[in-house]
Amino acid sequence: MAGCVVFLGTTGAVWLISLIAVLTLWEFFKLIRRLGIEPFDRVGMGAGACICLGPLYLESYGITTGPLLALAAVVFAVRILGERSARQRLDTLAWTLFGVVYIPFMLSFLVRTVLIAQPLPSTGLLLAVWMIAVAKFCDVGALLTGLAFGRHKMAPDISPKKTWEGAVGGMVTSAAVGAGLAHLFSASVPATFTPLIAALVALPMAGLAIVSDLVESIIKRHADAKDAGATIPGIGGVFDLSDSLILTSPIGFVVFSLL
Repeated sequence: MAGCVVFLGTTGAVWLISLIAVLTLWEFFKLIRRLGIEPFDRVGMGAGACICLGPLYLESYGITTGPLLALAAVVFAVRILGERSARQRLDTLAWTLFGVVYIPFMLSFLVRTVLIAQPLPSTGLLLAVWMIAVAKFCDVGALLTGLAFGRHKMAPDISPKKTWEGAVGGMVTSAAVGAGLAHLFSASVPATFTPLIAALVALPMAGLAIVSDLVESIIKRHADAKDAGATIPGIGGVFDLSDSLILTSPIGFVVFSLL
């Protein structure tokens, strides 16, 4: 995967993010099937791939995310009439649409970040790396701080191991990593993205990464599953790896666009 980005640059990064989005959606649909609901997984994953790849390949032809989501909703609504029982129709439509919107649509903003080409063609790729590092190092910082100092449970009915002390440690870690990377990438990112600004932006993004992780935990608990899958040894599924990027991606893109 790293080689995809190294050798293919921006295009490789877009394909990598799209692959992660589709695999995450596939694991999400597997979780939903544990509830006895049959989502339209193949069409949903196809729509998700188009949504993620769209900013690179389709928007130059005037095909934007809105029409793609609308078309997916139309297809799902028509299919539930003849392919699902009366008890299944609403749940199938709701969960399939939620999956497509919550995962590939949200992660498509990470694709849009990669495609930022100012002040340099590599700017977007570096900003995406910054965003991913901020989100994932929050997980690391929260884990280590929680193990060392965690006393007060954050959401015991959702994720019993998460503590408020761990959350604070994770956010501080993200701010430090964000500031360090902004300094390292200073020649390639917008001049207004100083280490101080990067640290301040990293704090709420780290908070969103924690919320994003909790949302995935809610989904897994609802499906009575410990992990989203077993794709990545020692971690679980792709969803367990990508979860913290889902809520941070659109916010990061908005912030970078303003810069």
